[in-house]
Amino acid sequence: MRNLYKSLLATLIGFLFAGFALEAMAAERGRGCRRGDRIRIQDLDMSPDPVVEGQRIRGWRVQIRFDGNRECNTEVEIRDGNNVVARDRIVLRPGVNDINIRPDDRYAFRGREHCLNVVVDLDGTRNQVDADRRFCARQRTSWSMRESDDRPGSGGWQGGGYR
Repeated sequence: MRNLYKSLLATLIGFLFAGFALEAMAAERGRGCRRGDRIRIQDLDMSPDPVVEGQRIRGWRVQIRFDGNRECNTEVEIRDGNNVVARDRIVLRPGVNDINIRPDDRYAFRGREHCLNVVVDLDGTRNQVDADRRFCARQRTSWSMRESDDRPGSGGWQGGGYR
């Protein structure tokens, strides 16, 4: 009988520790991104590309490199100066993340050149993310964000894939 109580007690203690471990893992997964997390923008594209002046943008695709060792939740904004052109809540996973973001329907290119920045929420504060290069849309006959190293004729990113 005494062995039965010891076995029951050991089982209950085991379940208790297993519950704490699962709770800690769930809390770690649901955490927001922190200031020390290394985040870098590798690419930013729009669809369609090119667009004519005044035409609405159907979608944005941002490629974010996250050098963390866990998932983190954050809000991503694409900005043209002080104007938010797209915003979404996402989960960043370690490595390269391809994120499709629905645009603000009211936004359209006007003027000569628009250089865009990506901002993420780190510990409740919005921070501009370092990028591999500047992401600018320039008007020639129409607006385009294509870079010289984009493959001609590849059709580029066609949009879609929104969450």
